[in-house]
Amino acid sequence: MIRNPILPGFNPDPCICRKGEDYYLAVSTFEWFPGIPVYHSRDLKHWELYTHVLTDDEAVDLKNLPSAKGIWAPCLTYCEEEDLFYVIYGVMNSMNARYFDVDNYLITAKDIKGPWSEPVYLHSSGFDASIFHDDDGRKWIVSLEWETREGYEKPGAICMVEYSPRRKEIVGYPKRIWYGGTDRGCIEGPHLTKRSGYYYIMCAEGGTGYNHCVTMGRAKDIWGLYEKDPCNPIVTSASGNSYERHDPDHLKPKYFNPDTVLQKCGHGSCVELPNGEVYLVHIAARPFVPELRCTLGRETAIQKMMWTRDGWLRMADGNNLAKTEVPKPSLPECPLAQAPDFDDFDGEELGCWYYAPRMMPKRFADVKARPGHVRIRGQESRTSLHKVSILARKLTGTHARITTKMEFCPEVHQHSAGLILYYDNMNYINLRKYYSETLGKSALSIIYLENGNKMEFLNTRIPVRDVPVYLRLYIHGRSSWFEWSYDNETYERIGQAFDTTKFSDEYCEYGEFTGTMVGITCADRVKHRQYADFDFFEYLADESREIE
Repeated sequence: MIRNPILPGFNPDPCICRKGEDYYLAVSTFEWFPGIPVYHSRDLKHWELYTHVLTDDEAVDLKNLPSAKGIWAPCLTYCEEEDLFYVIYGVMNSMNARYFDVDNYLITAKDIKGPWSEPVYLHSSGFDASIFHDDDGRKWIVSLEWETREGYEKPGAICMVEYSPRRKEIVGYPKRIWYGGTDRGCIEGPHLTKRSGYYYIMCAEGGTGYNHCVTMGRAKDIWGLYEKDPCNPIVTSASGNSYERHDPDHLKPKYFNPDTVLQKCGHGSCVELPNGEVYLVHIAARPFVPELRCTLGRETAIQKMMWTRDGWLRMADGNNLAKTEVPKPSLPECPLAQAPDFDDFDGEELGCWYYAPRMMPKRFADVKARPGHVRIRGQESRTSLHKVSILARKLTGTHARITTKMEFCPEVHQHSAGLILYYDNMNYINLRKYYSETLGKSALSIIYLENGNKMEFLNTRIPVRDVPVYLRLYIHGRSSWFEWSYDNETYERIGQAFDTTKFSDEYCEYGEFTGTMVGITCADRVKHRQYADFDFFEYLADESREIE
């Protein structure tokens, strides 16, 4: 069996494709670099973080974008006729006044690891753009056309336009082709496929919240008219009919289903195996209950599907509720390398599992300056949207222990470095070493940002020597706290326990759609050159523990 989610933690908007015996899956990254992770599998059960599509933070400039903007819903496809990978991605620049200003681009590569071509600008009429390679050689771009006019149903309709590879531009303007297969509203995430003379359109509906689902329609002509699947939705966590076209809100917590573990299930992408088996990947989330807060963000799950005799796609068990356990395909098992629990920074390059907000980690993190360590150069405050030195990895379980060993000698009060639990620039907890003018020496203390309100817990201040210090973060379900040590054996707790559930879309006011990260950080708000050396980073998460 395959256990869901297959990609725990912040891994939303999955898109899957196959080349030969290899399966590749891309997910969204929003404001984080490197952008668009691509996971690889040979059995659909075991997945490895294989590469990233966007690694040039100057060509794709995300600086000064608020949380949850940036790279949205990549579409990864493989065109066998051209032996070419395609990626369509959107850069969400602004959501002010609900205008959703996005620029959509197309890039290609012969090898999934690149190099990728220069981006071709497609259009800005909506988001979640994807490409369909028709069997006559023509190519089509489908996306959500975001609606801003009063008196029109929001968020809009699915539109389509032809793409000319020769001219490297779209042909004309996008035209509306589909308003959805249910009345849940909030249609998005379209994908086109073709089978047995029919064009199939797969979409997400209901909003990327608790009424989320996967729906389908089909037509003989690519422009339609598309008929609705009579059994829509085909995958969801909220069964039954609902009329929500009037409500553009995406969360809709009233549709929480207490009878299933996986919530928010929708935004699907399917792949067919050489033997005809079909699997569908989709968004899922596992909230704390009763708070209904998804600290791990939107994750990626997989379901076994089948085609019916009358040509509709269904879950293999005949039900439409997403499952936590799924029959594995008839492929040989192929375990793959995973990110290590313990990273001693002995390699020549930084591990690909590390991310940074709005810039590549290599801008401030160096594993060569002091062998066996990562040296992090301090930059702006952790609230900044510009240049911040946070080296983080995705939180994949709500029971975890994170430990690091740090050497840092702050000289002024604007110098600080330490361990961080981070949702976005307005929501984080930072155990930091800094220079205390009050004490006249280095000290440890905690700074907590909750929806932009900063709390500096001076009562946690502890003077420390300028020698190596061990910092530790415990995440134990709803409760998270910090400890520290000089010898990695005797730890002393510092500060209070914090509410883990607040690190979520549902609680955070300034960001949404992402997930919680844990990492190490340094700030120098004077000269941007003071650094901290970290000897190791240990991440131990018990992903088998249920979220309660």
